[in-house]
Amino acid sequence: MTTKDAALPPGATIGILGNGQLGRMLSLAAARLGYRTHVYGPDKDSPAEQVATASTVAAYEDQATLAAFAKAVDVVTFEFENVPASSVKFLMEHAIVRPNARALEVAQDRAKEKTFFAAIGAATPPWRPVDSLEDLVRALADIPPPAVLKTARFGYDGKGQVKIKSADEAAAAWKAMGTPNGIAPHAVLEGFVDFSCEISVIAARGADGTTVAFEPTENVHKNHILATSIVPAAIKPEVARRAAEIAQKAVTALDLVGLLAVEMFVTKDNHVLCNEMAPRPHNSGHWTMDGGGCDQFEMLVRAAAGLPLPQPARIADVTMLNLIGDDVNHLNAFHADPAARIHLYGKAEARPGRKMGHVNLVKPRSR
Repeated sequence: MTTKDAALPPGATIGILGNGQLGRMLSLAAARLGYRTHVYGPDKDSPAEQVATASTVAAYEDQATLAAFAKAVDVVTFEFENVPASSVKFLMEHAIVRPNARALEVAQDRAKEKTFFAAIGAATPPWRPVDSLEDLVRALADIPPPAVLKTARFGYDGKGQVKIKSADEAAAAWKAMGTPNGIAPHAVLEGFVDFSCEISVIAARGADGTTVAFEPTENVHKNHILATSIVPAAIKPEVARRAAEIAQKAVTALDLVGLLAVEMFVTKDNHVLCNEMAPRPHNSGHWTMDGGGCDQFEMLVRAAAGLPLPQPARIADVTMLNLIGDDVNHLNAFHADPAARIHLYGKAEARPGRKMGHVNLVKPRSR
C-alpha cells in the first residue's frame, strides 16, 4: 500500500470499481503510464476484464470480498457512479479512495445534486422535490407543465422519467413512477428549458488541489441517449468560460480527487443552467482520446495516482459518434475513413440502446 501523499510508482495497482467500458478505457490509459489495474464488478466477461491485469467478479455489497480487493491494490477509483456509497465508505476504511464517497452521495441523488449546484452559485432549471402525489400536485402549481418527473436516484439514459404535459396527468405520472413493492419513489419535478444547446464540461482535481478543465463539448441526444459530441462547441467564449468555472468550482467544493463531468443547458440568452453531474469519465469526453494531449482517462489515472495534472490541450476538431446497438455491425465506411478512430468495447451482444463503442472523426483544428 502507498501513503496518501506519495505518488504511485510505475508497477503499482489501481483498483477500479465497475468493470464496464469506462473501466476498460481507464485500464488501457493506466497501462500506458506503467500501472496495473484490478477491476471489481458484478458482471462476468466484462469489457474491463478483457484488458485489466486482474479482476474480481462479486457484488458491490460483499464486504469480505471488498476488503480483499482493497488489500490487493494501492488506490481505488471508480468508473460507475451507481456503486453503493456505503461500499465506497467501507473501502475508505481499508484503502485510499479517489474520488470520495461524498461525491457519489451527491451525484446519486438529483435533489442533493441540484441543492449542491445552488450552494456553489450555479443556476439550474426550475425544480421541486417530490415524495408523494400531494407533493407532485403542489410542484405542478409552481412549475407549470410541460415538465418531467424523474426518479431522484439511479435514473440514466432516459430511464425513470415521465413527461407531464398537463396537471391532469399528475396521478397517472405518479403511478407510473411507483416501484413494484409499492414504496413511493423519491423523485424530482423539473421544468422544461428552452435551450439553444446542451453542453458538458469535464473537470479534474489532483491530490494537491490543482484543478483543470477540458473545454465544453456540444452534445446531441437521441431517445435520451447521447448520440454525438462535438468540439469545439458552437457557444460564445464567455459561455465556455462560465461553464468551465462552474465545473472547477464544483470539483473543488466536493473535495473530489478525480474527474467530475457536469452536464449543462445553454439558454437562448446565453445563460448556463446545470443539469446533472457524474464523478467519473463521461461519454461526452470520449473525444479527448483522439483530440490531443492528456485524455480524460489518463487524467483520472493521474489524479488517482497522485501525479501532476497537465492543462488539456486540444489539437483537433472532433465529432464523437456513439455506436448504439446494431450500429456496431455497420463499420465499413468508418474503417475506410482515415479521419475515423474506432473504439469498440468488447461487448458480445448488440442490443437496442446498448453502447457498443464510439467513433471519433478527427479534423485539423479550426479555432
